[in-house]
Amino acid sequence: MPKVIYPGTFDPITNGHTDLIERASRMFDEVVVAVAYNSKKQPLFNLEERCELVRKATAHIPNASVTGFSYLLADFVRDQGATVILRGLRAVSDFEYEFQLADMNRRLAPELESVFLTPSNHLSYISSSLIREIASLGGDVSEFVDPVVEAALKKKFSEA
Repeated sequence: MPKVIYPGTFDPITNGHTDLIERASRMFDEVVVAVAYNSKKQPLFNLEERCELVRKATAHIPNASVTGFSYLLADFVRDQGATVILRGLRAVSDFEYEFQLADMNRRLAPELESVFLTPSNHLSYISSSLIREIASLGGDVSEFVDPVVEAALKKKFSEA
């Protein structure tokens, strides 16, 4: 199977994201985790930190790589020599937004296809924003993120 691009802000990467990357790695020859710089968001971790956390959390997946990007996703996918975009769907509420993105990407680059995966049931309620909120209030996020991410969150919020 071809190369797949899994884009997102990953602020931070969660076990739900990792679950999708692991499953995609069995379906595709190569999984490129594309960490997006998004000027509209104010991420907790900068782009370099997010890329490094994703690298560490996915180090056990031999055919996964990580790269940051800051331009149009359709162009990035083409530049990577890929034709497939992977997106995760946690709930029905995700569907409308993801459907719009898939349609727009298809309009911008008709050769691209979007593939959707749902996370494993026990991970379907996890989101990066919930993880940030729990961690900011001193809650235990150890069952939702890789230990390196947990440590980075503790460090980030102890500095605040």
